[in-house]
Amino acid sequence: MMRFCLCGGLAVFALVSGLAQADDWYPSRYGAEDTLGAINNLSHEKVVQAARLVTKGKTYRLGVETGRESPAYSPRTYSMTILQLDDGMGTPLGANRATGNDDLMNLWMGIGSQIDGLGHMGIEHVYYNGNRASDFVTPSGLTKLSIHELPPIVTRGVMLDIARHMGKAVLPAGTVFNSAEIKAAAKAQGVAIESGDVVLFHTGWLNVADDDAAAFMAGEPGLGVDGARYLAGLGVVAVGSDSWAVEVLPSEDETLAFPVHPELLAKNGVYILENMDTRGLAADGVSEFLFVLGQPRFVGAVQAVINPVAIR
Repeated sequence: MMRFCLCGGLAVFALVSGLAQADDWYPSRYGAEDTLGAINNLSHEKVVQAARLVTKGKTYRLGVETGRESPAYSPRTYSMTILQLDDGMGTPLGANRATGNDDLMNLWMGIGSQIDGLGHMGIEHVYYNGNRASDFVTPSGLTKLSIHELPPIVTRGVMLDIARHMGKAVLPAGTVFNSAEIKAAAKAQGVAIESGDVVLFHTGWLNVADDDAAAFMAGEPGLGVDGARYLAGLGVVAVGSDSWAVEVLPSEDETLAFPVHPELLAKNGVYILENMDTRGLAADGVSEFLFVLGQPRFVGAVQAVINPVAIR
């Protein structure tokens, strides 16, 4: 969620090396050459298990509408231009008088409902599995950790209604939930989080965007660092929420900038799903479901606009 400043210098890289080794967060548990992170916890068996959760055939689109008015982290914007597929003058083509339209989009990928890839945020310009920005970040795209390299994410989804657990329709900005709250909510809903799952949180925060985009972007309830570590330790593939950053803002420690992002992405290879529309699942009291995401394969992309589907 941060703007990046790619700066060099031997002193900077010496500091990076020292900090990374002292922190001991790489090589990854999935191997020193791994580029997929927690997606390694997906399996054919997990897909079959998740498919058995489908008993009603009801589908839920988890993506929100993305357009010019979508709240977004500055300076992210969206624009669309419609072009006619003819001679430019509106003249029909051929004897069959064929006409058509095409669309030209100019947008930031980190807008609306999105998946954050492992190349999105790191620590001192070091990213997942010790990959340095100078080795894989280029102006024309990432040469490693790109979204286009990810397989489809088809697995068991778990939705924890944290708002309901805390007795509110919409949790206030700055409300944090960590391992204790996650365990309690899961127990109350009778669901256990497993390796290979995608975990979503319902906080009610997306409702704020409908009425006040500025307030929506000014802060949010969300996941704390302890909660992120707990979920990563369970082997979840991705963590998402009905908010634009997933993590609590302001942060628990206000001297830290988006600390949950590098904790999940860089240190643990866990993907982040932002602006997930969990309202339908919450209204129906759904705790587990089949989660399906075939993310766009834009070569070199850091992140992507998505519309995952939950099926029960």
